[in-house]
Amino acid sequence: MLLSPGTRLGHYNVTALIGEGGMGQVWQATDTQLNRHVALKILPDAFASDPDRLARFQRGAQILASLNHPNIAAIHGIKEAEGTRALVLELVDVNLTTKARFSSIGKLRPSSVSRWSL
Repeated sequence: MLLSPGTRLGHYNVTALIGEGGMGQVWQATDTQLNRHVALKILPDAFASDPDRLARFQRGAQILASLNHPNIAAIHGIKEAEGTRALVLELVDVNLTTKARFSSIGKLRPSSVSRWSL
């Protein structure tokens, strides 16, 4: 299933493409049941029929669900609709977070740059 703004994936209304890479695309969406914004990480169609990729996708979701850290987006679940599989994740506004962090610190000293680059 090709996603685009306005597409529905179950009860998620897709609003914008956030990014894409070798492991698929990440879309911003609205959870219409809980009235919140989420990120949907879509498993590419080419991987959806590969049992090894599906198992890896499932393991990744389980590992992510076991983690709880402020620097890791929370997983809300796995969604499958019309043959499309997606991880439903906490939507993190990276630009706002980064901008807020650096504006509160001011100019970085060289000795503190390595701490922010990790």
